[in-house]
Amino acid sequence: MVRIRLTRMGKKKQPFYRIVVVDQKKKRDGAYIESLGYYNPLKEPYEVKVDIDRAVEWMLKGAQPSETVAKLLGKLGLFEKLAAAKAKKEA
Repeated sequence: MVRIRLTRMGKKKQPFYRIVVVDQKKKRDGAYIESLGYYNPLKEPYEVKVDIDRAVEWMLKGAQPSETVAKLLGKLGLFEKLAAAKAKKEA
């Protein structure tokens, strides 16, 4: 199964995360299929940059977002675009 989740980057006590598509069985910081963007929790307000179109494509293929990634992508309006893409695909 394919997941969309965070992989940790950055130095000690300075976390920075990439939002990646990865096989569920791989380690947290292991090899990934594709990088979709990043999440920086240290900036105020936090900074998130994601290629929404690629994320929608992966989710249409069956990729499941982790709980944290789902919250971040939900704030960016991913699920509305996903619903529209599913409706368009069915029509």
